[in-house]
Amino acid sequence: MNKQSEIKTTKTQRGVVVSDKADKTVTVLIDRIKTHRLYKKKYTMSQKFRAHDEENAYKIGDVVEIASTKPVSKDKHFKVIRKV
Repeated sequence: MNKQSEIKTTKTQRGVVVSDKADKTVTVLIDRIKTHRLYKKKYTMSQKFRAHDEENAYKIGDVVEIASTKPVSKDKHFKVIRKV
């Protein structure tokens, strides 16, 4: 088995930091546009995720990319990859 097939790819999501009050944690708001099945009207779904930020480098309003990781704490299952 080669090294390339062993590397697990994770899906990244892009969102806006809405809170940086906790130590080494940021809250990221992700908006998704969905279409209603029957009426075909587009609407926005919002969801907040807590992500691990080791250096406390990201502030409110930053657009960041997060990826899912193994659980860091009870409600942190994401890690901030980079600022967009």
